[in-house]
Amino acid sequence: MRGRPDDATPSPDSELREELQGMEARVRKMRNTRNSFSDQARTVADKRNAIQGQYKEHREKIDLVLTEMKAIRAEIKMFKEKRNAIQQQLREIINQAKGRRDEKGEKKSATAEYAKLQHEVQSLENTFETSSVGQKKEKEMIKRIKEMKIRIEELAPEVTHFEMIKVDLSDLDSAIKTLRSEADAAHQEMLGAVARADVLSPDVDEAFAHRDFLKAEGDRLHTEFLELRQKSDEMHNKITELMVDVNKVRDKLNMARDERKSWMTDHNASVKAEMKTGAESAEVADDLVSTLMKSGGVKFGGIGEGDTASSGKRKAKSGKKKSMRKIDMNATRRR
Repeated sequence: MRGRPDDATPSPDSELREELQGMEARVRKMRNTRNSFSDQARTVADKRNAIQGQYKEHREKIDLVLTEMKAIRAEIKMFKEKRNAIQQQLREIINQAKGRRDEKGEKKSATAEYAKLQHEVQSLENTFETSSVGQKKEKEMIKRIKEMKIRIEELAPEVTHFEMIKVDLSDLDSAIKTLRSEADAAHQEMLGAVARADVLSPDVDEAFAHRDFLKAEGDRLHTEFLELRQKSDEMHNKITELMVDVNKVRDKLNMARDERKSWMTDHNASVKAEMKTGAESAEVADDLVSTLMKSGGVKFGGIGEGDTASSGKRKAKSGKKKSMRKIDMNATRRR
């Protein structure tokens, strides 16, 4: 009759085995969780890298758009400066045409002073060439012309910088008309550049908005990646701590198994020693000889005294066989 499972003798290590199995199950579950976090982190990292790749490509597009916008803004600035310089030149010539005197203490403009000096030098040179004056007056005129030319040379770089349009200062009305026309043209060119900048501005705004979106998305994915990696590391640390206890339980089981194995080894060795024959062990042979000697002696060949009777019986039997009739097998075959 078969017994029930409850009737079986429990294993001496059943509690340790159950504890070890429970701990190993927890370790497997924790490893699965850790691996899940790691897989999610890798997926997020791939997305982040893709977004960062798009961000780098978009930066190149932004650089192109910005280069174009910077070129347009440089044109706007250039046309504006040109217009302002022409208008400044125009105001100075208009003031000169109106014969306005500079107020006391007010610095005279370089262009006006430059034009006035050139006009005076030309007038003095004409007077010196076309009329006869005294020696003293001639020396004064030459000295005056030299002084004014020196001043003209000093003002030349500044006047050249601000004098955008070359005009004939001897005909101020014509010069004013020319400067007004040039100032209007520069202003219209500036407005055209501003219009082109306005057309390009939405593209620039869109490019920067998309750049900000990609950067924010990349930062968000990177933060999520770091959080998942942190969770994975924390779970790995818990697994490492739990594996210390698992190894302790395994060491206890191994020690108990080794102890039982040593018992079985000693027992088998003892039984094997008891089952040895005289041919296998000198001690056993000596014990057998001693036992036989005590029982009545030993004859050569290993036959004892008690074995004599049985030997006689065997001899009698062989004598009987001698008296038996021998049959000639050859005679029988001849018949």
